[in-house]
Amino acid sequence: MGVSSLQRTTDAATTAGGAVLGAAFRVAGAVRPTRKPLHPRGRVTTARLVRRGLTPPVGVEFLDTARVDEVLVRESRSVGLPGPLPDINGLAVRVTEPDGSVGDLLFATSGWGRLTRYVLTASRTTYGRPMTTLFPYRSSAGAVLLGVRSTGRGSLQLACTVAGGPWRPFGELTIGDAEGDPEVSFDPVLNQVPGLEQYAAITRLREPAYRGARHSRD
Repeated sequence: MGVSSLQRTTDAATTAGGAVLGAAFRVAGAVRPTRKPLHPRGRVTTARLVRRGLTPPVGVEFLDTARVDEVLVRESRSVGLPGPLPDINGLAVRVTEPDGSVGDLLFATSGWGRLTRYVLTASRTTYGRPMTTLFPYRSSAGAVLLGVRSTGRGSLQLACTVAGGPWRPFGELTIGDAEGDPEVSFDPVLNQVPGLEQYAAITRLREPAYRGARHSRD
């Protein structure tokens, strides 16, 4: 299969996948008429994000720059099952840039290995499993996947992997106690972190689902 044929096949697959996800969000919104059909139960709090920076750097400001930010996070359960039952847990992180713009990162429980880092898993507790962004970002360094995992109560290590390589820790996230606005909506399609862009194929896959979620909120 040539490059153009492969690209057409990929485009068709992601477009179809996006349509399916979008339909699933609309169905979830109809069955569960709330502002958040998926990840309905969550806790919004403040947190401190300490980025140490990567050495050697990879050419992505968010990963290379040492900085301390007060951020907003939301811990949630995807399906919204009762606490004792396993669920796909999620973590949303909103970073505010110096110009006032915001960037949203979304993580979900997964594995940590070279293949399992792209696979959703369930956990009884929020940080009982590692979390990754599941989909890689496009960057000047290549495909970048982000991940977090617990290092203690309320403390998380942030790491990245470039082009499928090993994990490289670049920061820590400490979950605070101050409550944030429970109605805030995180959207990684609309709010991208500078230097970490959505691949066009991933946007086609995710946009219908987030459009459905926005419609449910409206």
